[in-house]
Amino acid sequence: MTTVIARHLLLVVLLALGAVANAADLPARPRVGLVLGGGGARGAAHIGVLEVLERLRVPVDCVAGTSMGGLVAGAYAAGLSPAVMREELAKADWDDLFHDDPSFSQQNFRKKVLDRRFLPASETGVGPDGLKYQTGVVTGQKIKLFFNQLVGDYLGEREIDRLPLPLSIIATDIVQGQRVVFRSGSLTTAMRASMSVPGLMSPVEINGEKLVDGGLVDNVPIGEARSRCQADVVIAVNVGSPLLKAEDISGLLSISVQMVNILTEQNVTRSLATLKATDIYIKPDLDGISAGDFKRTSETADRGVQAAESVADRLRLLAVSEAAYAAWTENIQVARRETPKIHEIQIAGLRLVNPAMVEQHIQVKPGDPVNPSVINPDLLRVYGDGYYQNVDYAMLDTLRDRNILRVMPLEKSWGPDYIRYGINLDSNFKSDSSYSLRLGYQKTWINSLGAELLAIGEIGSTNGVSVDYYQPVDARQRYFLETNLKYVSKISSVYQNDNKLAEYRILQGSARFGAGINLGALGQARAGWEENWWNPKLDTGLPVFPEQSKRYGGWVARFDLDQTDRLYFPTSGWNSSVKYFDAPTEHYSKVDGYASAYRSFGDWVLSSRVSYQGSPVGRLPFYDVGSLGGMLNMTAFAVGQLKGDDMSYVNARAERIIGRLPLGLRGDMRMGLAVEGAKIGTPYTETNLKGWINSTAIYLGGETPLGPVYLGYGYSSSGSTGGYSNLYLFLGTP
Repeated sequence: MTTVIARHLLLVVLLALGAVANAADLPARPRVGLVLGGGGARGAAHIGVLEVLERLRVPVDCVAGTSMGGLVAGAYAAGLSPAVMREELAKADWDDLFHDDPSFSQQNFRKKVLDRRFLPASETGVGPDGLKYQTGVVTGQKIKLFFNQLVGDYLGEREIDRLPLPLSIIATDIVQGQRVVFRSGSLTTAMRASMSVPGLMSPVEINGEKLVDGGLVDNVPIGEARSRCQADVVIAVNVGSPLLKAEDISGLLSISVQMVNILTEQNVTRSLATLKATDIYIKPDLDGISAGDFKRTSETADRGVQAAESVADRLRLLAVSEAAYAAWTENIQVARRETPKIHEIQIAGLRLVNPAMVEQHIQVKPGDPVNPSVINPDLLRVYGDGYYQNVDYAMLDTLRDRNILRVMPLEKSWGPDYIRYGINLDSNFKSDSSYSLRLGYQKTWINSLGAELLAIGEIGSTNGVSVDYYQPVDARQRYFLETNLKYVSKISSVYQNDNKLAEYRILQGSARFGAGINLGALGQARAGWEENWWNPKLDTGLPVFPEQSKRYGGWVARFDLDQTDRLYFPTSGWNSSVKYFDAPTEHYSKVDGYASAYRSFGDWVLSSRVSYQGSPVGRLPFYDVGSLGGMLNMTAFAVGQLKGDDMSYVNARAERIIGRLPLGLRGDMRMGLAVEGAKIGTPYTETNLKGWINSTAIYLGGETPLGPVYLGYGYSSSGSTGGYSNLYLFLGTP
């Protein structure tokens, strides 16, 4: 018996020695480094490459990425499968992600008013050190929240150095012009920094460094992958944009894009020169797909599949068995925590803004589970107040097993005092053209409750100055006091039978003091006393109105509500405004109000508007009349051509979206048709027009960086003079 056991043991030893000898004769699996290059939306091709690597069972030992390649590399290292990445990128609304603000309906009402009066991107900081400018068209607010959700930061912050798969993400120090490599620290911050295209997205500031797109210095980081895990074989995927053709270079923007492409291609050429014969180079055919084609991520990923399959024979040499690949896959998976409950909410980093302003928007409460579908809208409402460069969050674990949701609003680096600009051009290609330039100075957070001073000057066809002081009386700014002083000089024309009888230069002044209530993002209600001064001077024509000054005052109340989704050219929602003025010594009152509604069906937008100007008590005097005329306000008539009391107006519009602005800008271009009608109970001008007056308008219009633009033609068959018509051009801020 002993002899049999001894023989078996000897056989086992011999087999083991043979296996060791055979293993020594076989080469060890080479260490593989994966490199994912930058290229904007073209980087979705990386997902297709990963799908092929997964199907062929090719494990990697480290991954390095730049820009969009950094996003895919970071998501891969965080444990997302290629299939999940494809799904998440395909369902993301990239047009919305590249627009920081929440829906217009969710923004602070005071911010809405300012944005309408001034050019949207004109906010310039001013202080003792001079002017300070915004750091990019996009600050990356929604993009960062998307990254948080994508890699599960809401379950606890993902740290690069704690990921099972070694990861490097490349960025550029825009001040020093040097390469910055993230091998540790916040994963989502590194992803956000690496994608900061200069000019489009704001730099990410870390430890005094301003970091932008890594593609400027190392768009295909082959050397980093080789050193990160001592890679024997590098799989390098290049999705960079080719240089523009001569016929495509025609303006400042295209020249800037070409300059960036040249810099990128130069460092890519240097990186590719380091490839060895044993490395595998993959360059997907992305002809026709631009760096901004984020809506085509699935198609782009398919192109990546095709490119990887073309080198499948070489990739198979790096494949492992099913068991070995399953073990590798399990090893790189990030341990997923159960959804934690929030024990405490902290607000950190504020310098001027009262924390109560942030708290009022945070609907998640201690005891609630972490849910990005709740947290993200909360933070976007905070951002919609207009005081912040970005608003982020982190989930922190403490030693006492408490989960802290830390909300981190970053106040604007170019604030808190601003200069704003506005322009206005309104022409009917006759003698009624007008223009003006507007300059505003806004001083915010004068005290801890958020007092603001706004001073505005305007020159052109309209000249004027105004000063507004806004003083909240509680920390959440639900209630406020407001004082406004205004002086303006403007032109007002008087018409009869479509002939201009006179043109007056009207000098107007007003002083208003009141109190109000902010109704969240819904709107505002306010009331107070208003004192007015009016003085007409005849410029040309016949003296229709008496040239005498008038001073009058009265109680005023106003309700403004806005739930539209856009600053200009909404696609959905509604808005309304009603102002009531009562002048007891003049024995009249005035109601001035309107309501509009919008709804879209694909590329069609339908809308309607009704308005009324009239006197419930007495009769409107000549110094406070209602008026109609101008683009989409009885388009067939000049601005202010219809004056009177008891004026009703209605329109119905159908608009077809015929183009959209580039990524980073929200807006579209439309072709529209408007059917309008007005009824004037007591006409002061164009007195021959009785009953309902018709007007039909066709127009091109859209939202631009200079504000809304319209080019339209209006015609009315009303009256006995053969009809009224006007051709209109409008550009700028109302």
